[in-house]
Amino acid sequence: MNAIRHDFRSDTVTKPSAGMRAAMAAAEVGDDVFGDDPTVNRLEQRIAGMLGKDAALFVPSGTMSNLLALMSHCGRGDEYIAGQKAHLYVNEAGGAAVLGSIQPQPIGHQADGTMALADIEAAIKPDDAHYARTRVICLENTFGGRVIPMDYMRAVADIARRHDLGLHLDGARAFNATTVLGMDIAAFTAPFDSVSICLSKGLGAPVGSVLIGRRNLIDTARRHRKMLGGGLRQSGLLAAAGLYALDNNVARLADDHRRARQLAEGLSRHAALTVTAPDTNILWVDAHADIAEAFDTYLAEQGIAVIGRYGQQRWVTHIDITDDDVSGALALVDRFFERR
Repeated sequence: MNAIRHDFRSDTVTKPSAGMRAAMAAAEVGDDVFGDDPTVNRLEQRIAGMLGKDAALFVPSGTMSNLLALMSHCGRGDEYIAGQKAHLYVNEAGGAAVLGSIQPQPIGHQADGTMALADIEAAIKPDDAHYARTRVICLENTFGGRVIPMDYMRAVADIARRHDLGLHLDGARAFNATTVLGMDIAAFTAPFDSVSICLSKGLGAPVGSVLIGRRNLIDTARRHRKMLGGGLRQSGLLAAAGLYALDNNVARLADDHRRARQLAEGLSRHAALTVTAPDTNILWVDAHADIAEAFDTYLAEQGIAVIGRYGQQRWVTHIDITDDDVSGALALVDRFFERR
């Protein structure tokens, strides 16, 4: 690939702003393993309060946050239910099985990204020694850039309560969802026993996620974090970036969504591209088979970075994508089709 001019690969590629760097440099720090880092403590208390939960735990990544949630809900030989394409099932290297000895029970998705309620209920195992014990149901919101409706999440929560199961939310982009829904984050996450929030995607921090939930679950997760090598020392430098993000980068997510819609509208002008209209900051583009390989090559040559293969691309807007990036990328796409 040539030098990247317009980076639409992911909202994980963002760089900390000057204001965020200044907050990191000024952070008061201590030893977080001893509970002595005041900035980490402040971040955990702040986000737990925002979600209306008991406690929170700052961790290096969303993958670790989801794994800690599963290991805290489940014991060895227990089972979690998740979507067939859920990030914590597909994209986290099988950590729950390898490190937690927890069995996944994947369920196929409906066209809108949900799992059928009947399929979830049917997958819950009876109390029988032949089966792994179902302990927790996991949802993801947003899912592929789509906002999963609140009514659906509440319906899954009802299933979990009736079967005495935990309910976990992989909310890596939860603030994108609440921006679309116009909801408070506490109301959005109210049905869940545990929630993972990523600070290093749309919120623009360089590192970190937070696991939020019941006090006893977070206490267990803190112990598991140590086992997994996630006990950090003077991590207030990183937590300061998370606090800055919560103060400054939540409201501006609407700009990412607006730019994603502009991208979708511009790309949709070309009949050879089928564009899925975005709810948030992620859009999917399917190129006709006749042009797919040439289109991928052209974008790379022009420095337009996207994630894609087999003719489908994922474009993601984020804090470092400007209006000029959108208009510049669309102009280059137009040139590709004009030449053909």
